[in-house]
Amino acid sequence: MARTERAFRTDAIILKRRDFNEADRLLTVFTPKHGKIDVIAKGARKPTSTKAGHVELFTRVDMLIHRGRDFGILSQAEMVEPFLALRDDLQRGAYASYAAELVDRFTGSEDEDQRHLYNLLDSTLQRLCEEDDLRLVIRYFEIHLLGLAGFQPELNECVIGREPVMPEDQYFSYVEGGVICVRHAVRTGQLIDLPMVTLKLLRHMQRSPFSKVRSLKVASNLHEDAERILLGYITFLLERRLESVDFIRRLRQET
Repeated sequence: MARTERAFRTDAIILKRRDFNEADRLLTVFTPKHGKIDVIAKGARKPTSTKAGHVELFTRVDMLIHRGRDFGILSQAEMVEPFLALRDDLQRGAYASYAAELVDRFTGSEDEDQRHLYNLLDSTLQRLCEEDDLRLVIRYFEIHLLGLAGFQPELNECVIGREPVMPEDQYFSYVEGGVICVRHAVRTGQLIDLPMVTLKLLRHMQRSPFSKVRSLKVASNLHEDAERILLGYITFLLERRLESVDFIRRLRQET
């Protein structure tokens, strides 16, 4: 069996940070090859610390990490991409917090390759800095995160009868994880209405690169319906409400 390396250098996106002891910070970071790791940044709360400016939330950082018994120890840190707009704009920052919370909830602390999800998160943070339609960015992120996490919603055929769905309003089942056609809906409970226009949007986002999604002009009511389906499914899978969702909704009401 290959020996686990005691220290390694990696790119990392900072998902969470908490005060730890008197002068340290405990960071939850997401890496492409080692997955999610809890890392102690010793002395990072001191005004004179060389790490302090390099361990901001939702930034991409080059890190040298030593493995400890309970936590990794951050030996070196250099910020690579600050994603400044996420700190300068409250709404963009709120969506970044939501994306980070989703990654945190859908991943364990196993030492495993997560490069596809890492790349998705990294590109999503960049899009949240640049794009105008933030809801479209987040819906795209949600549907592709679900696929990478093993919960890809079935949107092309009925999950009961396995026949292709017809171009008409359908139903969605959180329990079954996908679309249920009108014919089979009579035998199944707890279904969610899924209008055809919403289904078309979700299917387009699921099968297309973001370059073909970003130009879409999505009406507000369609945005709300896509959010209803995806957020409802995510909440069902996690069996809990996400802390960042209520804050995003309050911001939306105020603006």
